Amino acid sequence: MQRLVLAFAGLAGAVSVGGDAAARHLLAFDAARVNLASTAARYGLIHALALLALAALWNQTPRGVTRVSLVASAWCFIGAVVLFCGSLGLVAAGFSPDLARAVPVGGSLFILGWAAIFVAAIAFVSKAPPAP
Repeated sequence: MQRLVLAFAGLAGAVSVGGDAAARHLLAFDAARVNLASTAARYGLIHALALLALAALWNQTPRGVTRVSLVASAWCFIGAVVLFCGSLGLVAAGFSPDLARAVPVGGSLFILGWAAIFVAAIAFVSKAPPAP
């Protein structure tokens, strides 16, 4: 799972940077489409970094609610990047505006992913012995 999350983070980061650069050059004549592509890239990059952090925390968290919450967060972010960023990017590229119907689902998955991180933080029990 950790390797999958790390791989998707790299892919999301690369696609976000490439998509934004392409939009700035190829769609400069259409500010609305550039804005859609920029929003997709911004959210993609932010959540690529969040996925990197989740991959880094993977071996640092004990099994149980904390680990399950981090796994849930990672899957939410992966789904959200595909649905939110992917559909915005495709609409910006000229595909059917009907694809934008996936954006609220992706946005909801982003929110659920961050909520799962909150649950992981609350459920976390340190392995370190208490201070004297």
